[in-house]
Amino acid sequence: MSNGPELSLPAAYNIADLREQVRQWRSDGLRIGFVPTMGALHDGHLALVKQALETSDRVIVSIFVNPTQFGLGEDLEKYPRDWERDLQLCRERKVDYVFAPHAEEIYLADASTYVSEEGVSSGLCGQARPTHFKGVTTICAKLFNLCRPTCLALGQKDAQQVVVLKRMIRDLHFPIEVVIGPTIREADGLAMSSRNAYLNEKQRADALLLHRALEAGRRLVDEKGVRSVDRVKAEVMNVLRTGSFIRVNYAEVVDRETMNLESEIELGRSMLVVAVWIDTIRLIDNMPLDE
Repeated sequence: MSNGPELSLPAAYNIADLREQVRQWRSDGLRIGFVPTMGALHDGHLALVKQALETSDRVIVSIFVNPTQFGLGEDLEKYPRDWERDLQLCRERKVDYVFAPHAEEIYLADASTYVSEEGVSSGLCGQARPTHFKGVTTICAKLFNLCRPTCLALGQKDAQQVVVLKRMIRDLHFPIEVVIGPTIREADGLAMSSRNAYLNEKQRADALLLHRALEAGRRLVDEKGVRSVDRVKAEVMNVLRTGSFIRVNYAEVVDRETMNLESEIELGRSMLVVAVWIDTIRLIDNMPLDE
């Protein structure tokens, strides 16, 4: 192993060690589950680990704060990092392997090859963060190549990212099954996110409005039978505007498979999605509209 904190479970900081372990598992005919993360693990990540363990013989968790998915002026340098806690959580959950590479090995100094999805990534978060999904698809293509997973566990909270990665997997013929875990929330409804650690008490009070706004929109659909996108969006915006620190990036109704904007709500297909800045902290959330 190369330099890094001492690990007491099988792990690699370099590609060669990981490849050797994966080669052995593959030669034994084992199913490999994979949970890609940027660390600062929370119960949302751990729920995905549980799903992967239930569907696979071996599970790899990657911990890598990927620089290419951060834009200019974003929070790459201050993104929460807690290696020792992350590794302890992986150990407690019986993760089989942790891959925690160094950026200079993942991205060689003269690297000039990237992976870009140019359809479902173009709107919503892709419009607000124009280089973000190119970084996501590039790092995930690299990790898929290195970890060779049978099964990939992703969280519904990052709904557009899920759609983007499913499209990349389909288009590039990666032989990977995708399982989607539900959004895991705090007791007060806030969707779990590593960036929640940035929130002070007043900002957190505003952050709770995301889930309340989505619930208000859902109630219009479920209890009053509203199918008008404009009416539901207006209800969501009315709740979000009560925040003291919120700037709304978007509040939309989309097709959950394509992320295209919907003109009319269809249960089982439509999804409410919101993104806001609370001061400088960007948070996202969503709610599928089901029967």
